[in-house]
Amino acid sequence: QVQLVESGGGLVQTGGSLRVSCAASGFTLDYYAVDWFRQAPGKEREAVACIVSTDGSTYYANSVKGRFTISRDNAKNTVYLQMNSLKPEDTAVYYCAAVWQNPAIRSTCPTEKIESDYDYWGQGTQVTVSS
Repeated sequence: QVQLVESGGGLVQTGGSLRVSCAASGFTLDYYAVDWFRQAPGKEREAVACIVSTDGSTYYANSVKGRFTISRDNAKNTVYLQMNSLKPEDTAVYYCAAVWQNPAIRSTCPTEKIESDYDYWGQGTQVTVSS
């Protein structure tokens, strides 16, 4: 079955850390850029981090810069989001999404973050930060 599956969410106190994972099955993530998005109740979906397929370049939203780190392990077909110094405002459902990138072209992270541009979406994992 071709899918992305997130895991690792949970409940953590303010200032704590969590690592969420995005594992691909049925396809290889090597040639895909992967974005992490989050959506809190009553709020729009927000792109928080992205990692490019070709050179591993990363992008972070200002709200998480310096606290979150995105990485990929192609051998495990998985992308991670390490979240440190968590705040209550980080509480949300976290989703990963993958978009294919031509390996012959140096690519950047998608700028428009249009949902339909992504080839695969995960089902989401809940992250709750208590104050």
